[in-house]
Formats: sequence, structure tokens, C-alpha cells
Amino acid sequence: MYTSTFTFAKRDYDEEFHALDSVIAQTAKSISGYLGEENWEDPTTGLISNVYYWETREALEQLINHPAHLAAKRKQARWLDGYQIVIAQVLETYGDGGIAHPLARTKPANN
Repeated sequence: MYTSTFTFAKRDYDEEFHALDSVIAQTAKSISGYLGEENWEDPTTGLISNVYYWETREALEQLINHPAHLAAKRKQARWLDGYQIVIAQVLETYGDGGIAHPLARTKPANN
């Protein structure tokens, strides 16, 4: 499994941003291998993080290479005041079941 974490500082969003964001979100959810996502905002810094969970790297790359995602990357400076992306392989996941989580019922591929 993989995660892709998109952390950013936002500027003003316009109609084009919302349209692209909607297409990207729907595209991600339609890709076989998409497991879910979480979104966080740090009230101290104002930074926002979106963490996406993927069954395979190939599934993640389908979104990375999608035309709407590529268009958003080209125009990101209009809507963002900086960003960082981290792609990581999940080695282990566990919990007590007390909270809903996209990986609550999955096991890493190598285990």
C-alpha cells in the first residue's frame, strides 16, 4: 500500500479551482486501488494536509497522470502559497477499531 500526502498553504480559490478539484476527487475515487483519504488542517500554521491511501503505486500513478491533475499542477501557484508532497509505502497499519479509518480493514501487501 501507498500514501500520498499533499500539504499546502492555500490562497483564494476560484471557479476553475473548484471544477478541477471536483474532477480530481471523483477520478481518485473511481480508480481501482483507491482506499480512501483523510484531511487535516493545522490551526497554528494554517497548513492543510490531504492524505490519500492507495492499494498500489500503479493506482496512485493513474491519478498523478490524469489530465485534470496535470492541469491543476500547472496552475497551482494561482491557488496555493506553497506545497509539499510525500509519497510513502505503508509498512504496517493497525488500531483498536475505535475510529473509522480508510485502512482499518486492510493489511500491507508484504505481510
